[in-house]
Amino acid sequence: MLKIRNINSYYGNIHALKGISLDISEGEIITLIGANGAGKSTTLMSISGIVPPDSGDILYMGNPIHSMSPDKIVSLGISQVPEGRRIFPDLTVMENLHMGAFPRTNKSQVSNDINYVFDLFPILTKRRNQPGGTLSGGEQQMLAISRALMARPRLLLLDEPSLGLAPIIVRQIFDIIKKINSEHNTTIFLVEQNANLALHVAHRGYVMETGKIVMEDSADNLLSNDDVKKAYLGL
Repeated sequence: MLKIRNINSYYGNIHALKGISLDISEGEIITLIGANGAGKSTTLMSISGIVPPDSGDILYMGNPIHSMSPDKIVSLGISQVPEGRRIFPDLTVMENLHMGAFPRTNKSQVSNDINYVFDLFPILTKRRNQPGGTLSGGEQQMLAISRALMARPRLLLLDEPSLGLAPIIVRQIFDIIKKINSEHNTTIFLVEQNANLALHVAHRGYVMETGKIVMEDSADNLLSNDDVKKAYLGL
């Protein structure tokens, strides 16, 4: 579904991504783990067109997307839930959801999809007329995921969905991530500092250090890898 080949990205003089390559197959949950500042978020932003790579190729369904604008990439079926959620704080929950559906042409199905995300996150039904900025952190994360789903993505990019949330809310959100993947065959690329949690929901994983992919394996094998356990699992 997605092929990244030898991409390099810079922030000024900082070489953020150093020739990384990875593959994502349709229907998978893939996780990218690594320390803070390793380049994980930059990888996602390169895919979504926010930080286009300086060199290398990104192919989605066999077609190059690394030179496309973010709105065009969304229209192809890729949506990102950014780190820190970044919902529209002054818009209501309903208005945020409609913004997520803005690029769509099949407007007749928008109401059905709103009902779907309300089924996933029932608390948002009660908050539907509240401004997004008045929601709790967990509710804002639910809204951010729901807004991305309103674009009906085939590939969903999730950037640190557990950040700053209570453990009980994190578990709920990760259960929903598995449900989105299994019920709708939505492919998910998950960037997450909570490596233990990420590897328990993913099929495969990549480990990133200082802008490079240093390891790739099944999630089960990474969970049992001594280096991964020591560096990322606290074991």
